[in-house]
Amino acid sequence: MSLANNDRIIRSLSGNPIPSEEALEPAPGAGEIAAAISGALRQEFGDSHAAIKLIVRATGANERAARNWFDGKNAPSGEFLIALCRSSDRVLEAVLVLSGRTKILHAKRLVDAKEKLREMMSLIEEIDSSSKWPPA
Repeated sequence: MSLANNDRIIRSLSGNPIPSEEALEPAPGAGEIAAAISGALRQEFGDSHAAIKLIVRATGANERAARNWFDGKNAPSGEFLIALCRSSDRVLEAVLVLSGRTKILHAKRLVDAKEKLREMMSLIEEIDSSSKWPPA
């Protein structure tokens, strides 16, 4: 029996080789993921019941599920994890660390720092232009 023309192509079209097992670090387990997300949520939203409400509002998830993420009992599923990454820089950073993408994390932090510096420079310019210095 021959393969049909519309069968899946198994090899990579881009020519990128699959990394060897020695090159890959072991993926974090479910407990590590849940703990990292829990820590990130606590850093971002605080440690109150209002934090759970904010997470529910940001993700559209059930309050019980959000409580379990917050307590580190479970990790969010894919769609909720993406929603959390949209609303929380800390969760995004935790996901980048867990996935071994520290270069992207460093680039993100650099962009964030530049944005804060721009805001500070704008504020300095605003204060400088509104005040008359030296006083007459």
